[in-house]
Order: sequence, then C-alpha cells, then structure tokens
Amino acid sequence: MTVTWARRVLASLASAVLVAILAHVAAVLPFFIISQLSPTVLPAASEYFVLASLFTFLLLFIGGMLGGLTSWRWALPTGIIVGIVAPVIGTMLSHVQQGGQLTGEVFGLLIGTLVGTNAIYALAVFIATPTLGRAVYKATVGFREAPRAAERRIAIVRMPAKNLAQGIAAAPAEIDIERADEQWDAYTAAFEEHGWTTTEAPSADQLADSVFVEDTVVLFDELAVLTRPALDTRRGEVDGVEETVAGLGLTVERIMAPGTLEGGDVLKVGDTVYVGRSARTNAEGIRQLRRIVAPYGYSVVGVPVTKALHLKTIVTALPDGTFIGDPDLIDEPGLFPGFLAARETVGAPVIVLSDDTLLLSASAPKTAELLEDLGYTVVSVDISEFEKLDGGVTCMSVRVR
Repeated sequence: MTVTWARRVLASLASAVLVAILAHVAAVLPFFIISQLSPTVLPAASEYFVLASLFTFLLLFIGGMLGGLTSWRWALPTGIIVGIVAPVIGTMLSHVQQGGQLTGEVFGLLIGTLVGTNAIYALAVFIATPTLGRAVYKATVGFREAPRAAERRIAIVRMPAKNLAQGIAAAPAEIDIERADEQWDAYTAAFEEHGWTTTEAPSADQLADSVFVEDTVVLFDELAVLTRPALDTRRGEVDGVEETVAGLGLTVERIMAPGTLEGGDVLKVGDTVYVGRSARTNAEGIRQLRRIVAPYGYSVVGVPVTKALHLKTIVTALPDGTFIGDPDLIDEPGLFPGFLAARETVGAPVIVLSDDTLLLSASAPKTAELLEDLGYTVVSVDISEFEKLDGGVTCMSVRVR
C-alpha cells in the first residue's frame, strides 16, 4: 500500500483535531468543576482557550506533515513543543486583542501561565500527542509497524539468471555459471544458518543482473522504497521485487522519473541514510528519497561517489556504528566518523548478521582477520563469480530488519 500525500494530509488533520479538542476539554473541565458544575462558566472558560486550541491544531497539522507523528521519538518532542508554544501564543494574542502591550514583564507573565492557567492545557497536549494523536495518525495513514530485526530477520534474495554471464561488468571476464549457482546456494545458506529466513523474489531469467536484488528496493523497517535503476536494461528487475515486499506487508513507495536510484548507493546507519550520488543515482533520486523517508523519521545525507560504481562498494557500517571501507575510493572521508580502513577493497561491503556476527567475502581474508581481532565472528562466503560482475556480499540480498 502506497502512502500518498492525500492520506498524510488526512491523517495529520485527524490527529491535530483530536488533540486540540482533547486539550480544550481538559483545560475547561477544571473551571466547570470548581464552579460546582455551573454551566454559566463554560462560555468564558472555553473562549479563553480558543486561540490556544487553534494554534495547537495548526502546529500539530504541520508537525504531522513533517513526520512528527510517525514514531514515539518524534511524537513526544512534537507534543512538548506544541504544548508549550500554542497556549503561550494563544494567551499572548488574547492579551493584544484586549489592548495590552507586549513588554518584557508581560511576556514573562505569559510564560508563567504554563505553570498556572495553561498548565493543564499544556499537559494534555504533552500526553495526547504521542498517544492518541499518534494512534489516530497511524490508523488514518495506514501506517503499519513491521516487526524489527530482533523479531524477524528476512533476507530477500533472487536466483541468478540463466544469462548471468551477460551481466554488466567494468572488466568483462568469463563466468562459470555452475559455480555461480553453487556460490549463491552457499550465500543463502549462510543467512539461514545464522537465524535468518530467506525469501526468494521471482526469478528473472532474461535479466542478467537480477541476482543483485539490492539495487531494486531499499527497506526502512515498515517501508519499502522501490528504486529506479539508471539503465533501461535493469528497470524490469523491480517488478518481481514489488510483489515480494508487498507480500511481506510492507508499505510501498517508488522512485519516479526522472529520478534514478539504486539500492547499492543507500547505506542506513540508525536514522541517518547515506546516499551515494553516483553514475547510477542522480540528484533527483536523492531528493525523492529524502521526501519519502522524512515522515518516517529518517534524514538523508548525499555522498559524492566518483571512484566506484556504488556507495556500498566502498563503505558500509559495523554493528557499533563504525564505518568500514576503502579510503582511497571515498571522495569525502570526513562524512563518515569513526572510520576503519578495510584491508582489501572487497572487504568494504559487510553484512551485519547480528550484533557480533558479520558476513564478508572470502576474497577479503585480511579484513576478516582485522574484524575477528576486534571481537566479531566473521562468516566468509565465496562469491568470486559475482565479483567478476562488480558484485559484493551486500548486492545479493535485501535485509528486512
């Protein structure tokens, strides 16, 4: 299911209305109780909080559109900010409408209402935004949280095409198809032996590079972004993968023309997404990805890539957040703090199987030794036939985590 802007607008509106009404009622109710349930107090009390409620609605709508209601880590600070700003602005405008002046002393008194008249209102916004407001947002937008890596670990893979030998390569070399099939079997078995489930995307026998499934989709927990490969000959690879991710219950978005983006250029580290501006991923593709993932709490950092095919060909990340890669091929090393130099270029692509277990190409024994000396368990797999096509361990799977 695609999350459209119309659905986001509707979800943000619904959440903002709910929180504003709840806060308004919560603030007026104490006056009603104190007056011994006299209805005559309601009009004046309600009027006092009208502007605060209007600003609560406006600010929460904007916050929802910017992704402030997609997760706890964003909804909580959004609620705190709105709960402070809205009642202060509302009270300030009421003061001005009544002919009052905005002096420093008056502004201090307005801030003081947060522990006085506006205290209950602010508290209601604090509580309602990350709870009921976020729940309404998720229900309206159709936002589903997929299980995290700790709950399920799935590797999407795709069998090598029969015409694999016709795949794109910077330096063409003879491909042993039978050996490639054996290596692919061992590669998928490595996942299963370490607690992962492998899910095969539909085979694409006429698409030589289709085994490099990573280039067709990028996953962000519950969100799957279908890519748009730079080469026309590879764009057909996306179709079968769309069927696979939809079958996993993930929300689906798509990079559209004229944007191009390939998954090999996308490196996720926590909430930060490093995207290579390479020959395969253009500026419009990066812009579209930034717009798509922002509501889900991710920030995108563009990275120049002029010395390699893809970003993850030259740099990936370890479980502790340390980057590992080939410094000679990275245009801007300063973008990657905590950097560790791989001992071989093919040692730069690393797959995290668990917090202490890494998957690495058997062609990088010195890097494997380095990582083992740092306390990691390294699982080495022979993918030499795929390396002839400029592939790496990260290229041949997409991890749901």
